[in-house]
Formats: sequence, C-alpha cells, structure tokens
Amino acid sequence: MSSNDFLFNDEAADTSSLRPNDNAVPWQVLVVDDDESIHQITSLVLNNFEFEQRPLQLLHAKSAREAQQLIEQHPDIALAIIDVVMETQHAGLELVKTIRQHIKNQRMRLILRTGQPGEAPEEHVIRDYDINDYKNKTEVTAIKLKTMLYAGLRSYRDICFIERHRAGLEKIIGCTTSFLRCSTLREFASLILGQVAFLLGLEREQIYCCAAINNAQQDQLMLDIIASSNPVKGGTLPDDIVAKMQQVQRDKQSYYADDCFIGYFSTQNGSENFLYVSKGSKLEQTDHQLLSYFSHNIAIAYENIRLRELMRESQRELAYILGEAVEKRSKETGSHVKRVANYSYLLAIHYGLTEYEAEKIKLASPLHDLGKIAIPDHILNKPGKHDAAEWAIMQQHAELGYQILQHSTNEIMQMGAIIAHQHHEKWNGKGYPQGLAKDDIHIAGRITALADVFDALGSDRCYKKAWPLPDIIELIRQERGQQFDPALADILLNNLDDFLAIRDAYPD
Repeated sequence: MSSNDFLFNDEAADTSSLRPNDNAVPWQVLVVDDDESIHQITSLVLNNFEFEQRPLQLLHAKSAREAQQLIEQHPDIALAIIDVVMETQHAGLELVKTIRQHIKNQRMRLILRTGQPGEAPEEHVIRDYDINDYKNKTEVTAIKLKTMLYAGLRSYRDICFIERHRAGLEKIIGCTTSFLRCSTLREFASLILGQVAFLLGLEREQIYCCAAINNAQQDQLMLDIIASSNPVKGGTLPDDIVAKMQQVQRDKQSYYADDCFIGYFSTQNGSENFLYVSKGSKLEQTDHQLLSYFSHNIAIAYENIRLRELMRESQRELAYILGEAVEKRSKETGSHVKRVANYSYLLAIHYGLTEYEAEKIKLASPLHDLGKIAIPDHILNKPGKHDAAEWAIMQQHAELGYQILQHSTNEIMQMGAIIAHQHHEKWNGKGYPQGLAKDDIHIAGRITALADVFDALGSDRCYKKAWPLPDIIELIRQERGQQFDPALADILLNNLDDFLAIRDAYPD
C-alpha cells in the first residue's frame, strides 16, 4: 500500500450548527408577556414536554426589550410565544418586525397571543407581521398550547433541515469550483481534506479523513492514499478501516454508519475511489448525504486532474524529445534541456510567478533551440569561431524556432515560440534577433536566457571546454544588468546551491 500524505492547507469554515435533531440540546422556546401568571401557567402546562426525545427549555421575558436581548443572546430559539400588548399597545408586533427585519431571524416560529384581540385584526396581523399563528389568550387551553408547540417545532425543524441542505449544496458547488482550479494532484489532495472539514462545519482536528484510489483491475485491494488528515504510519491504514474498505469494494456501494462514512465511486477507466470520514461525534443523515455527493465529485475531479497530468507529462516528454533531438544533432548532451527546464522553473518560482506559469515555462524551455534543426551541419558543429556570414546564419535559429512554433494553438508551444524567439535577447538591448531591452523581453525569454547560458558555460561543447564554476559566477556578476535581468541574476547567485543540485541530478 503506497502513501502520499498531505495535511490541510485550507482553513475550515466557521459555520453555525443547523442540526435541530441533536438529542443533547433542548428545544429553546421563548415566552414574552408582561403578566407573571402567564409565565407560571405556561411553565406548568409545558412541564415534561418533549418533542422527538428532546426536552424543552423555556426562556422568559416580560417586555419586548428584554425579549430582544434574549433573542440576540440565543440565536437558536426555535419558537417564541409573544404577547401583543405589553409596554405599549403594539409592543409585540414591533418585536416581530425587529426579529424579522433587523435581527433577520427567519427560522424562528412566532406565535402571537393577546387578551385584547380587538387591538389588531387577525388577518391584518398574520398578513403584515410574518407570524405563524395568532391566538386569543382565553381560547388557549393546555392541549391547544401543546398542539401549537408541536406544529411550531416541526416547522422549525423542517426549515433548519432545508437550510442545512441548501448550505451543504452551496458548499459542494464551492468545493467543485475549487477542484476545477486545481492543476496538480498535490493541490487536489490538500484541497480534499480542507473541503471535507468545511462541508461538515468542523475544525480539521475533529475529523479523520482519507481519500484513496484503487485499480479495479487488480485482484486485491491496493490503495494509493492521495490525501490523509492524519499521518499514515508505514503507508498503511488501520486494520479496521482497511476491513471496512474491503467490504465496500466487494459490495460496490458506499457505507453509512453512525461512526463513519465510506464513499465509493468507480470511474470509466476502471479505478475505484474511496473517501473515508469519521469524527468525534455522530455522523447525521445529512452528513452522509453531503459526503456522498462530495465523494462523487472527488472521483470525477480526480479523473480530470489525472488526465491533465498525463497530458502535461506527454507535453513534457515531447518537449524533451524535440530538444534532445536538436542537442544530439549539434553533438551536445541531451541532459542540457532537462537542466535548463529545471533551472527555468526554479528561477520562475523565486521571481514570484505562479506555479502554473512556472510549470509552463519549464515545459516550454526545452524548445529554446528548436530552430537549430534548420541550421546546416557545417555551421552548427563548426569547432572554431564562426566568421561573420556563418554567425549571421547561426543567429537565424531564434527566428526559425519561432516560425516553427508560432502557429500552434497549444499554450506550451506558444510559450515555446516566445522562448525560442527571445532567449538571445539581452537586458541592455544588444541581443538578437529583435534587439529588445529590459521588460520588453518576455519574462520567459529572460529566464531561459540565463538558464541556458549558466548551463552551456558549464558543459563541454564542440567549440569550447566547460568553464570552472568560479568563472561562470564571475561572468554572471559582470553581465548582471547587461546581458541578464539583474533580479534573475541575483536569484541564481543567492540560491546557487539549489541550481547546483539540479546540475548534479542531471549529469552529462
């Protein structure tokens, strides 16, 4: 079992709970009335009241102002029973408007009670004040009070359920958008973990999450762990998790339990995808549903990213093959293009380019000398110095490389055209073929120019022997701000060990 373990790099969202079915939490009901006897009678009638095996917690307020303070302190109040006439004739109605319009609490169920029903017509109140019921105190018997609570709490429960699903679906859409922006499997693996925590509204330390891929062509379950929120010792998952995944693989369907979820999804190419999630508390039904949708998105996104990586690898190999073909024709080492590619990537990253842009330059830089394929052998491989006519022909390779690549619609080839055209331009404007200077030279051209010279000076060529490293460093210092972009020259000189490590990794 192989493992590539990546920890979170996304912060879990700070989301409020919308889980009214949590048995550990009582239903909160607010009673608002300026009559103390109403509070006493309500408490007596609702003593030992339960709904869905959850007790009731009554909160009491004797004025609209006091009620507003309690509502702001307790945002999860499920239902409020509000007297219309308290400190003013319409204090209860004004409180309803405050709850809906200023506090913006649309979940709470509101029931108005009044001992003076003539103060506001029932239809007018229900229509204009966004309440759920309106009762005369004289008609509210014990059974009617309990019936109102059952109806109100069911309504609150259902609204919370709908809101949780809506929020979960919005999160899944957001997660999917994030996956579409991923360009590498490493980014994808890191994103999975943060998005699972975000989806469940948890901190990252509160879950155990593992995403794994299995090749369905194999007889045995061989997991490639692409992401794990906890270090996987020895590259293997705990035995109990592996056993559950084996069962899921045999059943070809997701596994749902209070203690964990294992999502299963197979793709068109035959791979099987697993998402294992557990947390310290019970996984609810909505957790399972959201994770099920999410695991399907992971599988599809993984396939797309993997295909992109395969295409990128193919482009890299093609660029290397073309670059090496040119180098072999000029009797130079094929490792030159690999070193230049990696030098260019390192320069791009230190310069501040994005990972995506740096990767494009890395893939395209091996094509910098493609135009040499059209240069005659007697000039290309001449051991001595070129005369003026020969040098004029040799310089044409920059323009020829550009002409070969410029009409491609592939972004790597387009970048290669720029690099081929500009890698002999100089910061001071004395290069060729266009005589560009400073920022008029594309950053990819400036980067490859330095990478090419740094490597060429350190390699044997038909017209020279390799230079000693101190001489190369001295030349780059002298040409800083002349031939080379000074910022790039400083990057190379200040990070020389990193560049030498690349040279050693790809010897001639």
